[in-house]
Amino acid sequence: MSEKSQLILMAEYNQLMNQHIFEASGNLSNTTLNEDKGAFFKSIMKTLNHIMIGDILWLKRFAKYPRDYTSLKNMNEFIQAETLDQILFDDIASFYKERKRLDGIIIEFCNELKEEDINNTLNYINFKKEKHCKRFGYLILHIFLHQIHHRGQATTLLSQENIDFGETDLPEIVPDERQA
Repeated sequence: MSEKSQLILMAEYNQLMNQHIFEASGNLSNTTLNEDKGAFFKSIMKTLNHIMIGDILWLKRFAKYPRDYTSLKNMNEFIQAETLDQILFDDIASFYKERKRLDGIIIEFCNELKEEDINNTLNYINFKKEKHCKRFGYLILHIFLHQIHHRGQATTLLSQENIDFGETDLPEIVPDERQA
């Protein structure tokens, strides 16, 4: 299995889990979704907004990669957060509309990704204005690991509301390789 195919699998998993988040959150009131639960980002919506901010931030950095990835050409349409805890959306319907669009871009980007680029480096400047040069493939993988980490926090907050998030295991979407 190539690194690219692993990233595509992670993008598809990411999309499915974000759909599950929306379905699990959809019946909660706006008040409940924005209520401070004492979590790191306080509420379900703030946690979900943080995930989106991270995705947008990284995809905008990826759009500056020397190769022209057409999947990333419209990243300037997304809000550039000033802080990592900024609220982009305070209601789940508006959030999920943009989340679906972003997940589509991530999948398209991973499908468009050139295998040779995965081993190249990306130069970027972080929020603290520090310059970095890191392996592109590792930074792409970071998007998914960052989401998994914070989505785990969101699912904990949902479970505190007696909402069963359901299956989260990756093998559920891994194709069966049995020989007929």
